[in-house]
Amino acid sequence: MSLERLNPAELSPPTGFSHAVVATGSRLVLLAGQTALDADGEPLRAGLPEQFERALANLLAALRAAGGEPGDLARVTVYTTDVDAYRAHARELGLRWRRLAGRDYPAMAVIGVVRLWDEECLVELDGLAVLP
Repeated sequence: MSLERLNPAELSPPTGFSHAVVATGSRLVLLAGQTALDADGEPLRAGLPEQFERALANLLAALRAAGGEPGDLARVTVYTTDVDAYRAHARELGLRWRRLAGRDYPAMAVIGVVRLWDEECLVELDGLAVLP
């Protein structure tokens, strides 16, 4: 399996994502949206950075259960109820990403939404990984 991250010079330099990821492998893992719920299904009542970290940890737990690791992520979509807050915390969110998932960024998008399934949740992440 290999993931080739492409960031063409004619596009603005990416910060916290890759413009394109070419994936070659034999197993595709589709990861359901994960929010800041604990193992009992209770939401973390905290701010966006803390909820982002929990949601990312949950996404990575699902990926590990499928036999993958953070470097196998080809795509992650972030849904947030407050894009302005997400932008304001971008540096801190990046630090939390690197601590949990490393420096190899997948192709990413951030999408503003009115609300998530669990009203207390501020952010949700889903993803796609390619395993050997």
